[in-house]
Amino acid sequence: MVMVSKARRPPRKSRDATSQVSGNRILSALSPDDYERLAPHLVETPLSFKQALISAGKPIRDVCFLDSGVCSVMSVMRNGDVVEVCAVGNEGFTGVALFFGETTQPGKCMVQVPGKGRLLPASVFRSEIARQGMLHALAGHYVHAAMLDVMQLAACNQLHSLPERACRWLLMTHDRVLTNEFQLTHEFLGLMLGARRASVTLVALELQRAGLIEYRRGWVTILDRKKLEAVSCECYPVTRDNFDRFLGRLSNTSRMTNSNRARP
Repeated sequence: MVMVSKARRPPRKSRDATSQVSGNRILSALSPDDYERLAPHLVETPLSFKQALISAGKPIRDVCFLDSGVCSVMSVMRNGDVVEVCAVGNEGFTGVALFFGETTQPGKCMVQVPGKGRLLPASVFRSEIARQGMLHALAGHYVHAAMLDVMQLAACNQLHSLPERACRWLLMTHDRVLTNEFQLTHEFLGLMLGARRASVTLVALELQRAGLIEYRRGWVTILDRKKLEAVSCECYPVTRDNFDRFLGRLSNTSRMTNSNRARP
């Protein structure tokens, strides 16, 4: 049985209602007016390794827009075992169930790579979505991309080998953290891939011997990304292209909205 720590509310920092400087792609794509409406409610918070942001079946109190780091959305079995169903980086936000009018979600959300984010109270998020404005459009694009990611992951877990899936996961994480080195334990990678820790350890050693990665004391360094892509399954480029299209839609929606606002 995999024991997971009980969710704790992240510490809050002071509010900043004036600046739209953000690493989160959705917040950055908002018009100034839309962002200023949210800014007084956004709270910057550090995201620490294994920190639980959402507990399965519990009310979602905040949406977290990630500026950096990666969070995992995980399905929880009755015996306590968990497995990743999708990951969230600075392209999106946690708590997508709120977008559909729900107040809870069956899976839990936990930080897999430390970083920072901005918390928005669930009540404020729901009110803004109900306006059917720019955040609604941008969030809708993201939810669609995330659903495609879940579908691809389901096929990947069924059809591809553990080394291929490990490479896909490392590449997707590398894309999101924008750095060659990030924190990762064999135990946590096993949770993400639904594999035993011993099996994940063998895969990590294999990739290290091949010169693709370096693994030391819970930290992974990407050494040869091109070779990592070559070893990965086809699911990595498929998922990457889906998110590229999503990010393109973010830019288009932002340009169209700002253009319409500029008209007399």
